[in-house]
Amino acid sequence: MAKSKTARTGKTEITRKDVGKYISLLTDFGFKRVFGTKELMLKFLNSILDIEGGIIDLQYGNPEKVGIIKTERKAIFDLYCITGNNEHIIVEIQCASQVFFKDRSIFYASRMINSLSKKGKDWNYELPRIFSINILDFTFEEALIPLGIKIQRKDENKYFSIVQLIDRDTGDLFYDKLTLVYIELPCFTKELEEVKTIFEQWIFIIKNLHKLEDLPKKFSKNKIFKLLFEIAQLANMTTKEYNKYLKDLDDMNLVTNEIRFRDNEIQFRDNVIAKEREAHQRTRLEMAQKDNIIAEYERRYGVLKEN
Repeated sequence: MAKSKTARTGKTEITRKDVGKYISLLTDFGFKRVFGTKELMLKFLNSILDIEGGIIDLQYGNPEKVGIIKTERKAIFDLYCITGNNEHIIVEIQCASQVFFKDRSIFYASRMINSLSKKGKDWNYELPRIFSINILDFTFEEALIPLGIKIQRKDENKYFSIVQLIDRDTGDLFYDKLTLVYIELPCFTKELEEVKTIFEQWIFIIKNLHKLEDLPKKFSKNKIFKLLFEIAQLANMTTKEYNKYLKDLDDMNLVTNEIRFRDNEIQFRDNVIAKEREAHQRTRLEMAQKDNIIAEYERRYGVLKEN
């Protein structure tokens, strides 16, 4: 399959002519088609979340959460699940980089908390455990570039982060009922032969499914992955589903092109600024050299004679 990559992030762009055998899980349609299957979602969540006893059962809830009043902003999740033990899980896939994605994930978690509010004067404020899982086809450092902020990543291979509230002084866990999970796909660079754990297999599939020509041998013994690859086959779609998928590809590529245009503008701006700084520095050096020549002339011959 032909591939093209954006200069800054290395993300793969999929066009209609590149469509292969399997759906892309980076599209909204593909992600919901696969992880809207209860059995797949359950296994995927168990590979991520260290919940004692594991998730035995789950159901899908309404992904739209509104505010207390009508004018407040809505939060619409990609997928929303409730486990048999009443744990509430938001799952989001985001391909286009967003400057304030951390803020967005907090806002979405807050909307979830708000939706779970109990009415009445006897509310005891007890909340269930809430998990927000965010799968990103960009890095947080990349998202800050439009603001002119450039941060050197401490570990370029760290793609998985679990965030909870802690006591800053002691490092002790302060509150265990809110967990934010971030998976930054560009930082997952393992090739098929390097993938070891079940979790790594899931991440590899999410990132690369649309590039594969068949179920990899090392995954073939897992009946869940067999089911996933069956559901993800384009040949198993109706014409309506296939056309919707193609539209999702077009929308994703439109966003990718906008990001590429933005990145090119930023690169051009950075180059112009660098050249201006270089010219300014050169001018300062030339002026300093001239001052040194004048000072040396005055030292040797006294007051500088005018021509």
